Amino acid sequence: MEGIREQAKATGSAADAARGHLADKRSRYKIADPGRDLKPLRTTGAGASETVRLQQKHRGVDVLGGQYVVRMENKGGKRVVTGTSGKYFTGLTADTTPEVDEALAVERAVDATTAQLTSRRFGFGKDEGPEEGGDGGERKGAAAAQPLTGTARGLVVLPKGTGVLTRHVTVRGTDPVTGAPVLHEVYVDAKAGYPVLQYSGIKTFGAPGQKAGAGGASAAPVPGARGAQGAAGEPAEKGSGVRLDGKTTELDITRDEARGAYVLRDQSRMRETTKNVLATWDARDRTVWDATGQWPDGIKEFASPTPSFGKEATESGAVDAHWATAKVYDYYKNVHGRDSLDGRGMTVNSLVGVYGFGGTLANAFWDGTKMVYGNGDAEYRPFSSALDVVGHEMTHGVVENSTELVYAGQSGALNEALADYFGNAVKTDIYGIAMDSPDAGLLGDALCRTKAPRECAVRDLNDGRTASKSFLGVGLGTDGGGVHLNSTIFSGALWDMREDVGRTLADRIVYKALTEYMTPLDGFTEGRAAVLAAARDLKVADKELKAVERSFNAHGIVPGWELALGVDSDQLLARVGTQDSKAGAGGGWWAASKSNETGSEPYSVWAGRLDGSGSPKLISPNDGRYHVNPATDGKTVVWQAYGRRSVELLARPLAGGPVKSLWAGRRGLNVASVEGDVVVMETAQRPTARQVRYLRLSDRNPVRVVDEPGVTTGFPSISHGRIAYTKITRKPGVRTYDTEVLDLATGKRTTMPQIGTPGVTGQTGISGNSVYWLVQDTAEAGRPAVRRANLDGTGVADLSPAKGPDALDAVELSASEDAVTVTVQAPVTGPGAYGNEMLTKLWQLSADGKQKGRVSCNRGEQLSAAATGGRQVVWIDATTGYSDVVTRTRPAGNCG
Repeated sequence: MEGIREQAKATGSAADAARGHLADKRSRYKIADPGRDLKPLRTTGAGASETVRLQQKHRGVDVLGGQYVVRMENKGGKRVVTGTSGKYFTGLTADTTPEVDEALAVERAVDATTAQLTSRRFGFGKDEGPEEGGDGGERKGAAAAQPLTGTARGLVVLPKGTGVLTRHVTVRGTDPVTGAPVLHEVYVDAKAGYPVLQYSGIKTFGAPGQKAGAGGASAAPVPGARGAQGAAGEPAEKGSGVRLDGKTTELDITRDEARGAYVLRDQSRMRETTKNVLATWDARDRTVWDATGQWPDGIKEFASPTPSFGKEATESGAVDAHWATAKVYDYYKNVHGRDSLDGRGMTVNSLVGVYGFGGTLANAFWDGTKMVYGNGDAEYRPFSSALDVVGHEMTHGVVENSTELVYAGQSGALNEALADYFGNAVKTDIYGIAMDSPDAGLLGDALCRTKAPRECAVRDLNDGRTASKSFLGVGLGTDGGGVHLNSTIFSGALWDMREDVGRTLADRIVYKALTEYMTPLDGFTEGRAAVLAAARDLKVADKELKAVERSFNAHGIVPGWELALGVDSDQLLARVGTQDSKAGAGGGWWAASKSNETGSEPYSVWAGRLDGSGSPKLISPNDGRYHVNPATDGKTVVWQAYGRRSVELLARPLAGGPVKSLWAGRRGLNVASVEGDVVVMETAQRPTARQVRYLRLSDRNPVRVVDEPGVTTGFPSISHGRIAYTKITRKPGVRTYDTEVLDLATGKRTTMPQIGTPGVTGQTGISGNSVYWLVQDTAEAGRPAVRRANLDGTGVADLSPAKGPDALDAVELSASEDAVTVTVQAPVTGPGAYGNEMLTKLWQLSADGKQKGRVSCNRGEQLSAAATGGRQVVWIDATTGYSDVVTRTRPAGNCG
């Protein structure tokens, strides 16, 4: 609410006055008991202005994204409320007594993260420990693998419908496939134990999946961080160093008598307030794991025997980091009156030279307490060498200590957009770049060693992207729901505004919107409203206000912009609202999980006809469990049911009848499918120890497809009474990777001949006459090949090769009698090369490999493909920003 001027009646603190105002105006704000349901988070002020942020509680439990903001003027102790905004969820009635214990929630969270990371690859050799007599495959200079572990963070209510009580778990470790660091925030339903929300907490400069793939966000305390402040009384001095662009610059340093050296510790900027420092630390011998969400033991600030810092400090990026950190601090202090990242004079620590998997790290991140800069690689300089990168990462700290925008989906894209905006604002101001320069909007353009700036840039705020034409719908498992992919839609509007109304006014508007209006779950539309409200609050002229509106209009950020997103597919089930549940199809039917419109109900399994006739059928019971990952052959549906004690595999005929329990375990299944009387599934005693089993609906006694010691099996598919699967055989010092077919009628196993020496195997698909699988050669640096053979093992050939112009970077496949449908994700070649073309898309290849084309030209992410009869495919599509179950009966062909 804007434009009010009402006396705050309560005395005492600003928070007391804010809550007193909300209590006095209960009929307006619909907050029954502000004193009980709103907890003070922080109060910020500038001059007579005060802004109070309040965290919503539901029966004593934090509500994710529930924040209310009260703005006031304080003159002589008398406060006047000038505005309110935020999100207070009034319809919450959920019980807050958990029924899932903490240990099970942590286990399920770790399993969910593992499944998300490993579901598309099998057999990398890192998932089951080192070979006998081997060294685990680690390379000198590479970050050591760390197991995924979970830490319980307490209860949180998700504001869906009447509320969903969850246990919040932070999962940390390294990716079992790539070795990249992992920090996931997982919310497990505290009644049924299903992970209903999962996103990466990594706040990186470049998008995940690029060369970097590293970073983190954690509110964990930093052990030893007080040491960064230095000893009182040590003399602050002026030093110098050479930046990576060859320019000599002045540095604020400290003489550390204990070390007998000068160190990159700036005591001058907060000497009159908190006496905290800006410190730059030498982390060149530390891995990204050491630096993510924790303080590496034993590291020291960069030091020099003289005030002139030499070659090591230059080449590591330390000089650039120290110089740029001071410039960004000064920007926030001088332009916005903000003392450090938290506004209260916190120490600013920068770790420089961190390396990652393979010995290089071409990225940078804010981890909740400090900035961490990668050492770069053959093409990219250390990431601290770019002023806009430093400004970007420090702004993540400002956002986290202001609005706490949730780093997922549109709110995450706002987080990235603000970091880009202010990072680039500092750069253009310091370097005197004109706002109308075609290069003014480039970010990261100074990072490359050989490429030209425009070719090197990670993003361009002048790329002209609009919401309705450029928004990329993706799941939370991809770039956190598009936090980097979609950020320039919003930051582009802000940048246009900066060019139109001028640097000073634009920066004041955006900063005010960030610190006084935005709340954690805001999307593009709310972000627009916050910026416009801030502009009106600053009483900008009508001309400037119209320019602000034009900027958002030009980028398509208007109310209802999502309705303009178009698709070329036929919708079978809209807005399923589920997390990490796949769709199935077969025998003329589809099956998928769906929640209610708000996403507050446990998931139910629905099925319908592929031709769209009739109404979908509810298959699963509504018993409080989460019913997920259905598969069907057109006669029976099988699926998993997550409850507070176990996960069950259930089955029910499409024609109706009782639900049968086929199997139960503490952990879930990775995959299950059905054909006639046979159900095939992949189980795991631990997240990465896979085994393929099958059972009969009439028997229910699971049987391993291979029951031999040292053998792991995975990625099963079934057709015409035959099961295809991948197999890893472990012997001392050696692993072999095969694809096999088991004929259930005869018991005969046929091992498919290989081409080359497989080192990675992936999904299988089988039809009445062919078997397909994904495979990557140990000696090849190419992409996974899509390989086909006859069922007897003859006629082995690659439908899509590992190299060359026809190679597809395949991650999943699904086969029918006429074709194989492949889920493809193009490789990312650098921190800036990430867009629609990099998202997973569906391609279809004919059985003889002579025909190849896109299944759909939809712009968003295409997931969970299930091939049916002929060339029809069912999948989950995210183009509209929601997850919809869709289909096409024939490929779209060339989408160029």
